[in-house]
Amino acid sequence: MEKEVEVKEKKHIKIAGITLWRIVAYFIIYSVAGFIIETIFGVLTKGVLESRKSFLYGPFCSIYGLGAVLMILPLQRFKKNNYTLFAAGFVIGSIIEYLVSLIGELIFHIKWWDYSDQILNLNGRICVLFSLFWGLLAIYLMSDINKRVDKLIDFLKKKISMGILKTAVVLVSIFLAFDLGITAYALQMFTIRIVHDNNLNVANKQYIDEQYEKIYIKDTKQKEFILKYFDDEKMIKTFPNIKIEDVDGNILFYRKYVKDIKPYYYNFRSNSHLKLKYLEDVDY
Repeated sequence: MEKEVEVKEKKHIKIAGITLWRIVAYFIIYSVAGFIIETIFGVLTKGVLESRKSFLYGPFCSIYGLGAVLMILPLQRFKKNNYTLFAAGFVIGSIIEYLVSLIGELIFHIKWWDYSDQILNLNGRICVLFSLFWGLLAIYLMSDINKRVDKLIDFLKKKISMGILKTAVVLVSIFLAFDLGITAYALQMFTIRIVHDNNLNVANKQYIDEQYEKIYIKDTKQKEFILKYFDDEKMIKTFPNIKIEDVDGNILFYRKYVKDIKPYYYNFRSNSHLKLKYLEDVDY
């Protein structure tokens, strides 16, 4: 039976020796794992349960899924040597991180992260410290983590028919594509609202003001739709760390302009002293 499955997989489209459906499965698994890791990290470091999702709906932290896939594929040829794995991971991880940061600014007009305060950084998008982390991650990813993920996928293949597995992967992929489109739209509308209402001096201010008038003043139906499904509370709770850079290079957190909304779901630091300290530490 296993041989039949292997024969069937060989007929499928492959990239770097890995079937396309398995690559998509990697993205989904690592995105969910990233969401869990980031959520736990937030609880341990900030003392709050806050959203660490990349999209409005679904438990996905896409930078983990995208990063894993874009590292696993090219690293196939380097996995026998830890030195080349580290070097390749250092370079590939840095490129991925830089491009994701750049795309976030060009498409969504927001900054996902900023390393300007780190030594040896490049435009605040990447820095040597995290690039070293990417190198170490590449070694661990290829020698241990992805082998475990492959075992999980192979286990599921034995328990569930390939037809059902592939259907599930396709359905989740469609959902992710829909989620990405909705999220891009919602983030753009939220940014337009925040920048205009608070008169933030950003690079594309004139364009944003024009869009605000077109959407929020002249198009009442679209405005009602946006404020119903993508209001300030929905957006700031989903993306509590969203920020933008003004023309002077200052990083502006959106949460500062909606102070009546808590940018988290639950605060584990119950007494007021710790709560105030937390608010001060994380600039809420």
